[in-house]
Amino acid sequence: MSSAHGNGHAPSTPGPPGRPRFDLSQAPITVAWETTRACGLRCLHCRAEAIRQRQPDELDTDEGLALIDGIADAGAKVVVLTGGDPLRRDDLEALIAHGAERGLHVGVSPAVTGLLRHERVASLVAAGASTIHLSLDGAGPETHDGLRGVRGSFERSRTACEWVAPLGARLQIGTSVTRETVADLPALAELVGDLGVTMWNLFFLVPTGRGQTMTPLSADEQEETLRWLARIADDLPFGVRTTAAPTYRRVRGDLGLDPPPAGSANDGKGFLFVSAKGEVQPSGFLPVTVGDARHDDLGVVYREAPLMQALRDPTRLGGICGDCDWRETCGGSRARAYALTGDVLAADPTCGRVAAAQEPLAASAPPG
Repeated sequence: MSSAHGNGHAPSTPGPPGRPRFDLSQAPITVAWETTRACGLRCLHCRAEAIRQRQPDELDTDEGLALIDGIADAGAKVVVLTGGDPLRRDDLEALIAHGAERGLHVGVSPAVTGLLRHERVASLVAAGASTIHLSLDGAGPETHDGLRGVRGSFERSRTACEWVAPLGARLQIGTSVTRETVADLPALAELVGDLGVTMWNLFFLVPTGRGQTMTPLSADEQEETLRWLARIADDLPFGVRTTAAPTYRRVRGDLGLDPPPAGSANDGKGFLFVSAKGEVQPSGFLPVTVGDARHDDLGVVYREAPLMQALRDPTRLGGICGDCDWRETCGGSRARAYALTGDVLAADPTCGRVAAAQEPLAASAPPG
């Protein structure tokens, strides 16, 4: 594991080569829109605290089409239609088609319920969805169904995964990394490889929403998991991405590996989130509102909101994150720092370097 010097500064490590080609100060790469909070699953870790029925304050069709225009006008490249369960919207295909017409790469993240049928997935792809995101949180039903709260969810997810590639869309698998799922990751990596995915996205738990009842990996556990992932990633037949674990980039550097390309995106830095009722936030895991999609220009909010500017300024970071050679490309999870400390710019408590720097202080603290 990486250690830190006793003076609280991270050890000197060469920073990442080059800079991202996309100017993250001017536009987000990706905007995720929570099209509804309604969903039939009962996931233990649900960020959205999903509910059974759609709500009257959700963005309607016209507002959704206008939002997609705003996303394209802001200079984003990707829009992800998520939830809750976006399949609960009858206008989903129209929203997808409009995004594709505006030149956006459109991803859809449906929940695996009875609404997810082959013909509906085919309809999404025909409308212009280029990526379908499905979740597998374990290598078998015990882990996956336990987290998703619905028996049979694992088998339905596997079946749905097999539909995507033949329809001409990219398949992305999302996996929630928690104390309950981490032991399944090696077997899950093999399973994912058999499903023809293009990207495996590992979501490291941020204790927000229902996830507040769960425990994230400790700093040591996260460091060990990220090192394992870094060692196998380049030999896998699909891409690997981490969400809420930008320390993966630093870990790859510690191991002498190239960081993920253009890997400096983070909460509010290359990414923007719009809630079901139009709240603009740095990410779904960092639920601090900086604008209103019904009235505000997304590009202006992204560029000029004080919190957004702070999130993109590595000199504003506190503690070890502020001193680290990888602060521009990693910067720590701002969402997890906020969830665990209440300070969006604090050092990420689950980074191995941060934890190591705090150990001498804990050891020298007086008892009781």
